[in-house]
Amino acid sequence: MARPLLKIHRYFRCKPVRFFSFILLYLTAGSLVFLHSGFSSGGSSTSDGLGLLGRVFKETWRAPRRFGPPWMKKNRAQDVPEWAGRGVDHTSSWSHGAKGKTTKGMDDGRAKYIGCYVDDTQKRALRGVSFFDYKKMTVFRCQDNCAERGYLYAGLEFGAECYCGHKIQAPNVSESECNMECKGEKSNLCGGPKRLSIYRLELSQESARRYGSAIFKGCFKRPDNVTLALPASAVIKNMSVDKCVDMCTEKEFSLAALAGEKCHCGFPTPLFTLHDHEDEELCLQRCAGEDFENCGNNDFFVVYQTQVQDNRCLDRRFLPSRSKHSVALASFPGAGNTWARHLIELATGYYSGSYYFDGSLYNKGFKGERDHWRSGRTICIKTHESGRKEIEAFDASILMIRNPYKALMAEFNRKYGGHIGFASQAHWRGTEWPEFVKNYAPWWASHTLDWLKYGKKVQVVHFEDLKRDLFSQLKGMIIFLGLEVSEDRLLCVEAQKDGNFKRSGLRKLEYDPYTAEMRATIGGLIRTVDTALRKRNLSGVPEEYRPR
Repeated sequence: MARPLLKIHRYFRCKPVRFFSFILLYLTAGSLVFLHSGFSSGGSSTSDGLGLLGRVFKETWRAPRRFGPPWMKKNRAQDVPEWAGRGVDHTSSWSHGAKGKTTKGMDDGRAKYIGCYVDDTQKRALRGVSFFDYKKMTVFRCQDNCAERGYLYAGLEFGAECYCGHKIQAPNVSESECNMECKGEKSNLCGGPKRLSIYRLELSQESARRYGSAIFKGCFKRPDNVTLALPASAVIKNMSVDKCVDMCTEKEFSLAALAGEKCHCGFPTPLFTLHDHEDEELCLQRCAGEDFENCGNNDFFVVYQTQVQDNRCLDRRFLPSRSKHSVALASFPGAGNTWARHLIELATGYYSGSYYFDGSLYNKGFKGERDHWRSGRTICIKTHESGRKEIEAFDASILMIRNPYKALMAEFNRKYGGHIGFASQAHWRGTEWPEFVKNYAPWWASHTLDWLKYGKKVQVVHFEDLKRDLFSQLKGMIIFLGLEVSEDRLLCVEAQKDGNFKRSGLRKLEYDPYTAEMRATIGGLIRTVDTALRKRNLSGVPEEYRPR
């Protein structure tokens, strides 16, 4: 036995390279065995035809909205209600597979896990608001977002998608079909491909449990053809805002219009756009069921937006055929490029691309981020470039311009706090802010000047004008992109224009960070850009750009 071992020893001593090669092969083989055992024990099945890669790159998107009451205490006596409305209500179909569920927090006082349910992209099981995060989604985060909006149910799908609703409109299935780990916590399961892990949220107050907060839209004149504009209606005894909002929410309409004792439900359409506000005094008629609320009358309606999500503008896809015509969506950083992409994608139904790759934006639903910017599969390409060579690579461009005072602060926040985060007070009061303004303020001007000079076909859009008059400004952008305008989609976009890309106003600076020297420099740059715009027979910068 010693002789063979001695031969091996002499073999490797004479050939040390062979020894290290043998060790490397041994470690590689061990790693492969370990990985194989990890995959085979993960419980992930590919029998549905998607496969691992198919699941990773599944393309779905739902836009979020942010409103609603805070968490309330659990109401243990609350039963599952029998909700009225369109479709089959499967709310009471408790999952037979929930008995074996190991997910944490099945019944922790905030929410109770009730099972695995079918979900269809064409007919959602939960039809309220939704959002997703392919990197940090957790069960708690989904529950918290749905509860803040007053929903009764929260459902997680594909490990990263969160859907909210007041009732479940799909059948339950075997628990084994909800087998995907949450992207933000591997210890919990978050549904599967076309499968929802659904929780019932335990809220105490009846108003919060049912529908949360509706958004007041204003007083509007009765549409000419009210039955066509607002297809559902009913006379309600002792009318109140809550009763009308509840009825329209149950019927899955995003608008509730009060007309005295009658409640009308519908969506914004060309017949009822919500663009022409009337004096609110014309709607001053007290509700029969609530002395402190106005319920309008037969000629002038009080309109509220319910928490039902308008789905007419949520479908998105890549272009059906590759385009050889590349259009840039160009802007200085901090000028609202991400927000404009969100609006364009909702209005057109097509993904936008990017000159760069931002994983955080991809995780938030911008699927065009992964495509090369020359792929021809996206409707327009985000870019902050300003060199001649880069500009001339595009056939046309939409040039977004924003007030430099706002744009510089927005980009500074993004640089030090992320897309919707904030820079710290230490950054604002330290050397970073003055140095940032010194370097970036001239770029704000040169960026616009370069695109005006070298761009082949340029449409200028001011961020402030887009905020003031979204419908007409966005319509002009869609026409510039060479697409047919759908007014129904544009009206749908108006209802969810903010998306998930707006910073909260809670952390605004309490002081002006611009010194007199900074304002003098920026004022000169504004005048330079204004002159360049007018030389091209374009409107100058908006008045609010002027030095303060």
